[in-house]
Amino acid sequence: MKNLNKIFIAILMFAGLSSQAQDSNNPWAISFGANAVDTRVSAASSVKDQFSQFFDAKDYWNVIPSVSYFSVTKNVGHDFIFGVAGSVNRISKFVNYRTEKYTEYEVVNPGDLSYYALDGVVKYSFMNLIKSKMIEPTANLGGGYSWYGEQARGGTVNAGLGLTFWFSEMVGLSVQSTYKYSFDDTRSATNNLPSHTQHFLGLTFKFGGVDTDGDGIYDKDDNCPKEKGTKEFKGCPDTDGDKIIDKDDACPETPGLVAFGGCPDTDGDGIADKDDACPEIAGLKILKGCPDTDGDGITDAADKCPKVKGPKENEGCPWPDTDGDGVLDKDDKCVDVKGTVANNGCPEVDETVMKKLNEYAKTILFETGKASFEKQTFPVLVSIAAILKEYPTAKFSIEGHTDNVGKADKNLQLSKERAAAVMKYLTDNGIDASRLTSEGYGQTKPIDSNKTKEGKANNRRVEVKLVK
Repeated sequence: MKNLNKIFIAILMFAGLSSQAQDSNNPWAISFGANAVDTRVSAASSVKDQFSQFFDAKDYWNVIPSVSYFSVTKNVGHDFIFGVAGSVNRISKFVNYRTEKYTEYEVVNPGDLSYYALDGVVKYSFMNLIKSKMIEPTANLGGGYSWYGEQARGGTVNAGLGLTFWFSEMVGLSVQSTYKYSFDDTRSATNNLPSHTQHFLGLTFKFGGVDTDGDGIYDKDDNCPKEKGTKEFKGCPDTDGDKIIDKDDACPETPGLVAFGGCPDTDGDGIADKDDACPEIAGLKILKGCPDTDGDGITDAADKCPKVKGPKENEGCPWPDTDGDGVLDKDDKCVDVKGTVANNGCPEVDETVMKKLNEYAKTILFETGKASFEKQTFPVLVSIAAILKEYPTAKFSIEGHTDNVGKADKNLQLSKERAAAVMKYLTDNGIDASRLTSEGYGQTKPIDSNKTKEGKANNRRVEVKLVK
């Protein structure tokens, strides 16, 4: 028996000391050791007397030299512990009632009676309350069933106090005293189960923790239970050693800075390399870390004029002004001809130009009663087209007029056709149609008297007007 006890204790101690456990991660515990049964308490005549010789083990305690109790408990949270325990003993010291006749207790041997007990217990731990990591006081309540000799047996209501001294996170020395109240009314050494006190002394080992990744940190306290890590980072890995755990590190395999989520900033421009389009050259955040020497908002690499400011639309170079009229080519409707800012870089049509156009227009001749030109008119039309080309943004209306010879409705139609004929010639010879309109007014707008041949000739005319 003694050798078996030694082997049992050695195995459990090895299992316990080779583990790294924490109370919160190891809810299960086993305890084993020796127990002592004291029947004196129930023989006392008063409460005071019950405790006067409580620890007088030599005279009143029944102890066997062996592992004589074993318990299994589980921490269910909120400092409560549930468990079951079994114990064996041999009763060779039975204490009779103390009376006036006997000033001392009478201790008899009832015949080395066997003792067995099976108990259930609910404990409350005060360890967190006293904020200690080594000392754990407990209070317990429960009930059980005890066998006392061959005939005495029965249920008990139990209450007691305990104390565990933890040598490590999971190995401790436990002591406990439990009062077991029996409901037998009579007291007999062989026939009744007396109320008694049972004391326990033994080792306690905690277990049950789960460490999925095998990093020595149990899953309950491991922020990365499926990845090996370190205690410093609560079980999470830091592959690159930059003090930023991998799951929070945007660059887990390259040492970096906290400010950049664990990524490096090689050029020191305040932009992490992973977001830096020019990681080895200091640049601007707005340009994804690339430099802009001339400050025009275009990176040097994409700037065709990196030392001179220019717009993005012209690849970083300043816009030219080919004709030197103060209007940049991009806005100049007449890039090769000097104009005015007000007219988008094109020359403005003034009264002199309009006068010249209409002098030409007056010489446009049509065949009688038709909208077809006489041959000598074509050079005139060429001149008019040349002038209009000098003012590419200007718009003009071509107006046709007649004298009063013939019917008014026919004259109106003829004037429209003649004006349209002039417009068609001009558009056929390079003038944008969007710049021209034509209209005929017949004989409704004479500029001279229709009573004379000369006046009628003046009224038969084409006029060019500037559209503003």
